[in-house]
Amino acid sequence: MTAKPDASPEDDDLAGYDVNGRMCIVTRESGLPDELIRFVAAPDGTVVPDLKRELPGRGCWVKIDRSLVERAVAKKLFARALKADVRAADNLGEQVERLLLQQLLQMMNMARKAGQLVTGSAKVDAAIRSGAALAVFHSTDAAADGVRKIDQARKAWHLGMETEEEIPSFRLFSESEMEGVMGQNAFIHAAVLAGQAGEGVVKRAKMLEQYRNGGQSRAPGGAGQQKQ
Repeated sequence: MTAKPDASPEDDDLAGYDVNGRMCIVTRESGLPDELIRFVAAPDGTVVPDLKRELPGRGCWVKIDRSLVERAVAKKLFARALKADVRAADNLGEQVERLLLQQLLQMMNMARKAGQLVTGSAKVDAAIRSGAALAVFHSTDAAADGVRKIDQARKAWHLGMETEEEIPSFRLFSESEMEGVMGQNAFIHAAVLAGQAGEGVVKRAKMLEQYRNGGQSRAPGGAGQQKQ
């Protein structure tokens, strides 16, 4: 597959396009690229997700919702949209979720190196109470008491600031899942701070949460729960 000269990969996305943006091949509803996941055909004829929207060739789009990806596989919509004899793996929905999780954890490593991620309940509590925290994260292994204490700090900050916006809280991965990508930097409690990397973490966390929750983002401050 080769892209057109001086053209972005998305310029080849003739399937699933309308004047308002890209179109989901399942719902036939249009959306902006950040609201959709791009898929392309690999050289071996398999369908692969292109989360960074960088791969060349014709692409097609599905809303950020695991159930819709699985429906596209079941109904063989990728072959129709890509106009090619392609094969979508039965577990494509799971593959996408795994990649979204890996992408989030990699961004967390970047935030840590940039000084935009702090770990440990005491540092997280301090970041919340100072207003420095953009979001907090707990591993799914975290003890309920530890989560409760940090939630109290979030509520205290919210009441003290007299604002409708809360600091969002996420529970999206286990400590063992983190260790596979982050190694010794895995944590039980963490907070991301203002900055490009920290904002990238929050963006990817919301995307993963949306993918798992039927395309719906939870209200700010709600903790995303990992599917069991």
